[in-house]
Amino acid sequence: MNLESPKASVQKSAQYMFDQLTDVKNFEKLMPDNIAKFEVTGEDSFIFGLKGMPEIKLKMKDKTAPTKVVLGAASDKLPFTLTGNITPTSDDSSDVQLHFEGEFNAMMAMMVKGPISKFIETLASNMHKL
Repeated sequence: MNLESPKASVQKSAQYMFDQLTDVKNFEKLMPDNIAKFEVTGEDSFIFGLKGMPEIKLKMKDKTAPTKVVLGAASDKLPFTLTGNITPTSDDSSDVQLHFEGEFNAMMAMMVKGPISKFIETLASNMHKL
């Protein structure tokens, strides 16, 4: 299953956005209002929970300065990645787009597609808060 957020244009440099997105504690600022839990569990990992959804642990998997940040599920039960692609548009502005890629069976994909789409759209629309 592949999903992508709308592009978020921010008045920050690509390097600044890269630095913000590689610091996992900053993801709390991007979370939707219905967040039930957010806890940094290490230098490169955090757990979050939304009301009515199971908690998910994300871990930094890869980063390429200043254009790409890849987070992945720390559990093998639901393997997925969340990639932030950062495109510089000028010295002090950039576009950020999130790509979600997961391997789910058809039933699970049907259940999670809507909530995950809404979730990554919210993350992208909150990029200006960094």
